[in-house]
Amino acid sequence: MAFHVEGLVAIVVFYLAILAVGIWAAWKTKNTGSEGDRSEAIIVGGRDIGLLVGGFTMTATWVGGGYINGTAEAVYVPGYGLAWAQAPIGYSLSLILGGLFFAKPMRSKGYVTMLDPFQQLYGKRMGGLLFIPALMGEMFWAAAIFSALGATISVIIDINVNISVIISALIATMYTLVGGLYSVAYTDVVQLFCIFLGLWISVPFAMSHPAVTDIGLTAVHQVHQAPWLGSINPLDIYTWLDNFLLLTLGGIPWQAYFQRVLSSSSATYAQVLSFLAAFGCLVMALPAVLIGAIGASTAWNETDYGVPDPMTKKEADMILPIVLQYLCPVYISFFGLGAVSAAVMSSADSSILSASSMFARNIYQLSFRQNASDREIVWVMRITVFLFGASATAMALLASSVYGLWYLSSDLVYIIIFPQLLCVLFIKGTNTYGAIAGYLFGLVLRITGGEPYLYLQPLIYYPGCYPDENNIYIQRFPFKTLAMLTSFFTNIIVSYLAKYLFESGTLPPKLDFLDAVVARYSREHMDKATLVKSDNIVLNELAPVNPRHSLTLSSTFTNKEAFNYVDSSPELSNTEDD
Repeated sequence: MAFHVEGLVAIVVFYLAILAVGIWAAWKTKNTGSEGDRSEAIIVGGRDIGLLVGGFTMTATWVGGGYINGTAEAVYVPGYGLAWAQAPIGYSLSLILGGLFFAKPMRSKGYVTMLDPFQQLYGKRMGGLLFIPALMGEMFWAAAIFSALGATISVIIDINVNISVIISALIATMYTLVGGLYSVAYTDVVQLFCIFLGLWISVPFAMSHPAVTDIGLTAVHQVHQAPWLGSINPLDIYTWLDNFLLLTLGGIPWQAYFQRVLSSSSATYAQVLSFLAAFGCLVMALPAVLIGAIGASTAWNETDYGVPDPMTKKEADMILPIVLQYLCPVYISFFGLGAVSAAVMSSADSSILSASSMFARNIYQLSFRQNASDREIVWVMRITVFLFGASATAMALLASSVYGLWYLSSDLVYIIIFPQLLCVLFIKGTNTYGAIAGYLFGLVLRITGGEPYLYLQPLIYYPGCYPDENNIYIQRFPFKTLAMLTSFFTNIIVSYLAKYLFESGTLPPKLDFLDAVVARYSREHMDKATLVKSDNIVLNELAPVNPRHSLTLSSTFTNKEAFNYVDSSPELSNTEDD
């Protein structure tokens, strides 16, 4: 395949346009807000993201390279088809559930990142533990989509994969570095428009190619391969449900989602944004579904692709760029490529910013440098944006199983962070002991279930498991959901058991080494309850504090509910009498 100068020019023009929008958004950020809230402006955009931009950026966060390519691949693969293309419905339901139950309590309490409520209730140690799966999910996701982008570009314009990955990562990292959420949000508007336009323009041309059979016929009849509507084998119904619940519930506890929720101008706006994004995800999946159906309806021996077909060549994951390349005119395929690269960058920049925000806020500031200046936090964020972007790029270039690592880390988000988020927001009385126990139980059950993508054999063989072609056992039992539920109930049971043992005197107070039950007024508890600079507040000022939604860092964490016990505490009364 020859080198396509026109394709390279098209990509360069597109990337320069995205970079220009990102820099303009950074300039806009620099000229808004006061000097003291610069770090919060970078993380949550000054909490003034409107419905239009917010709806676009939340949709673009989900509609990434994996979403577009993966949906087309699922529809194309024989024996799976549309029935197994779970991402559009799963992520849309995830956004609806997030809007109904999670967006309002998170935004109304003025948090800055997803990890804030965990550190408020469970302390900085637990916040650090939860940062690990959250970081893994964001980083491996960014690496996986950078890797997909490199392969996509190389299919159509035949340039070196490594060069395309590095340039794409540099562009995304550069505008995220200088503008934070504003740059990410405004470039998302442009990128989502390009995705929508690019893919919809490509569909009619691909569908009208002489080698393509009517997709209405191939939906239910076998022509070139099994019908693309697909089916679910009764033996695989539990696997289907397990994966669907993972997408639906595991799609909620991501910093990339809550970053948009917390950047909304109000809690109601945060809910509306979630519903708009749910609709946007469904709409943006339609052209990807059609392209997958076109791929399944094509006689590839009648095209320049030749034989064997993409499935036989093990290129099913590249069906979208292959359709663009071989079934569309050259100028259309280049426009479609711009759409795919837009999809990738719209997700990669969000993941990089999310990881950086959690590290700067929850690890650096709240765990190690509570007196850090706003300027210092901004520089930590800029450095970590660069480091995380470089790390994701390196993994995309070097790791042979990036997708396997991402699947495993996204499972950990579902199994560990989701039940913890349920407990911290909706279950009263949970404490650090229960959180750690739930974390460990969920982690152990997930790891012992095995992971075929990493060639990791299971240690626990659930009913219905079977070996694949590599003799790695595949689980049919919904063990991921079992691990999530075990983590959830373990948190509750161990929390209440610890509370009973300490308060009944069965265990002496000195054994409460995490200060989670007895030693409620220790220095560690003050860190958990306030998470602000130590000189901003004193103990006798805690009771009348009300939630505030202002933009300063020191006021984003005052939560009236967290201090309700202060008035009635006999320990505190005794201390004051003394």
